[in-house]
Amino acid sequence: MKHFTVQQPFLSLPPSSPICAPNPSDDQPLQGLRLAVKDLFHIAGLPTTAGNPTWLATHDIPTQTASSVLALLNAGAEFVGKTITDELAYSLNGQNIHYGTPQNPITPERLPGGSSSGSAVAVAAHLADIGLGTDTGGSIRVPSSYNGLFGLRPTHGVIVTDQLVGLAPDFDTIGVMTRSLDELEQCARVLLPDAITNTSLTQPNILIAHSLIDQVEHAKHLNEQLSIWVSEGKLNSPQPLEINAATWKTGATFRTLQGAQIWQEHGKWITLNSPDFAPDIDSRFRWTESITHDEINQAIAQQAEFRAWMDKTLAGSILILPTTPGRAPLLNTPDESLADYRNQLLELTAIAGLCGLPQLHLPVCQIDGAPCGVSLIGPRNSDLELIAFAQHLME
Repeated sequence: MKHFTVQQPFLSLPPSSPICAPNPSDDQPLQGLRLAVKDLFHIAGLPTTAGNPTWLATHDIPTQTASSVLALLNAGAEFVGKTITDELAYSLNGQNIHYGTPQNPITPERLPGGSSSGSAVAVAAHLADIGLGTDTGGSIRVPSSYNGLFGLRPTHGVIVTDQLVGLAPDFDTIGVMTRSLDELEQCARVLLPDAITNTSLTQPNILIAHSLIDQVEHAKHLNEQLSIWVSEGKLNSPQPLEINAATWKTGATFRTLQGAQIWQEHGKWITLNSPDFAPDIDSRFRWTESITHDEINQAIAQQAEFRAWMDKTLAGSILILPTTPGRAPLLNTPDESLADYRNQLLELTAIAGLCGLPQLHLPVCQIDGAPCGVSLIGPRNSDLELIAFAQHLME
């Protein structure tokens, strides 16, 4: 498969008449910050491609703007462009055979990560300060890891997902990526409802998924960072937590439930229009059509059991675990190897996804200059507490 690599991540730039905040607030916490918007979000007057030319050709130009975009504009952010996304957001690689693969500015020989690839690259390349994206199976967390950014996948459902091209509604979230935690906090306070708080995390228990850490490429680096935080008194009496992703079938369960929803969401359009997809993405879409009711029911039962266990385990606690299996794969990684890597990746990202939990990526590691890092997962509605705890760790 040919993947065309481009230097810049933008698919469309602002029109000649700037997109202005319709209802600017008196308080402008995002004043002076540039906003890059993933091309799944509708912005009135601008086309939405969803990363695929057939989608563009079969949908009208939007007349309304996503409320999440409006909230950021009203808080003072400056829109600088819509960014490339993987086709219909159904990939974690960051490649697009139609519009190009945004070049990872830190490691150009490696994937940028997707599906919020363009937004991540724009921020990492200092072309924007805020990267707005979506996260269904990891599309904020993965590109954040690959591009050395802070990235928040919020509690499922707390940010309204209106006026955008969805993938699997039970898992779709809206997230942001920034180069600093302070900017991430400012964005979160704009986007999250005022009621979002979890007072049980005032003095959280710290759980560390050592079994997952030991399996990743940057295990040595993560354990060294954890030891530093312990020695600095920032992690008090952390406790090990055994999460066997293979036993819980996190990746397989997530793939089944997400896939079933994807076909329900887009199957009719695919059948009617026969869109030109990249081979790997086309294969996944075709697979979603074949998922049986028995497979869905088994996955629902598995999700419920895992979710109940996680809710009980995480009460008053923060879980520390790796975000990805390691560095971004190389651009020339064979497709079969990428498919295997995707399965490993989903076993990690599905933990928060299956449970609707907030997850915050921290860029604390590098291997030979290539970024990777660690994540914090907390109970539902602990989004701001996770950021505060991360600020404590990173100060």
